[in-house]
Amino acid sequence: MKIHLKIWRQKNSNTPGKMVDYTLNDIIPELSFLEMLDILNEKLLKKGDEPVAFDHDCREGICGMCSLYINGRPHGPEQAISACQLHLRSFKDGDTIYIEPWRAQPFPVIRDLIVDRSAFDRIIQAGGYISVNTGSAPDANSIPISNENVKEAFEAADCIGCGACVAACQNASAMLFIAAKVSHLALLPQGQIEKQSRVKKMVAQMDKEGFGACTNTGACSFECPKSIPLSHIARLNREYLVAKLISKE
Repeated sequence: MKIHLKIWRQKNSNTPGKMVDYTLNDIIPELSFLEMLDILNEKLLKKGDEPVAFDHDCREGICGMCSLYINGRPHGPEQAISACQLHLRSFKDGDTIYIEPWRAQPFPVIRDLIVDRSAFDRIIQAGGYISVNTGSAPDANSIPISNENVKEAFEAADCIGCGACVAACQNASAMLFIAAKVSHLALLPQGQIEKQSRVKKMVAQMDKEGFGACTNTGACSFECPKSIPLSHIARLNREYLVAKLISKE
């Protein structure tokens, strides 16, 4: 199949970027999207041109590195997958594919398709941890946890921190990301000690980083590669309200 590519090229954060056209011939539909970019870069290197810089690591939908806008959607046209799990069979012969980096002020472009997502790291550092001394690994059944809490905690822990929720949101809100991190710790016994301080610190850091407010459009959950539901944002709001009401600060 023949694919026309329009890719955002930007030397660094201080240099204006632009869309550059490329064409690939004889591409097989079984290739993954990132493998297609690998082939493009091999061709560019053979010509002596600069390869397209893009983030990747596991290529198994686990690490969240493959943060790409593909035809105007985070991670591309398929739902509940990351860009590395997208294959060219999702496109047609002769299609034009637009590839861009995340568009959000807290995610500045580093180069080409790579953005700086260290804002997420700082939010986690602000409160997304537990400090309780658990000692050696306890027996799996020694701490009783309800099935409902276990299910929701695992659901929230699926978040891979890719930033698709921010990229999809018209306000560039990080609420779904924070909600997932708050939920999976708040639902488990080990996370109870810092439950109230955690949510306040993480929300404060989110505001400090310049992320927008949530207006409940649902785009974040719809585009999330792990389909994390909006119910976790509702839990985040409840946790935050309770923490502020009983806070002495």
